[in-house]
Amino acid sequence: MHETSAGGLVIDGIDGPKGAQVAALIGRVDRRGRMLWSLPKGHIEQGETAEQTAIREVAEETGIQGSVLAALGSIDYWFVTEGRRVHKTVHHYLMRFLDGELSDEDVEVTEVAWVPLVELPARLAYADERRLAEVAGELIDKLHSDGPEALPPLPHSAPRRRPQTHSHTRNRRPDQSPQPPPGRRANGCGQGP
Repeated sequence: MHETSAGGLVIDGIDGPKGAQVAALIGRVDRRGRMLWSLPKGHIEQGETAEQTAIREVAEETGIQGSVLAALGSIDYWFVTEGRRVHKTVHHYLMRFLDGELSDEDVEVTEVAWVPLVELPARLAYADERRLAEVAGELIDKLHSDGPEALPPLPHSAPRRRPQTHSHTRNRRPDQSPQPPPGRRANGCGQGP
């Protein structure tokens, strides 16, 4: 199963000195009770481009409006949920803060915070997102030295044509359990006994 999401690193004060720039992060409590800080993101819905999803998800998860300036890069990884192996790709964008106030109204978010840009490496929970923060710093330097036209053009992103099957959504009755294909074990690792 494949899933595609998009999100953004929204910077307030992006045109000012680096020491005054802050980024909007979301916090979620993991199973061990630790607060994990990350970039806002979510599934690309039917009819949306990745950029539109990033803008919508930032607004939903943080309460703030942003505009896309440049692509930061994509992260992809595998995980298993409900007995299915999922390959997930998340497209991230550098975004300029436009309006709004931070809010943790979204049920998927425990906390939201403005974090100084210089503190992102220590605050972000995931190494891949820390690398994206480094890319953002380089793009902001380029923006300051050479202007917005020096930022790389956004990659082409076509609107999603069909709905995604989210890992938590199934098209089966609740009393049905998934069956592996013939000759495959339930964990997807080849022939069973």
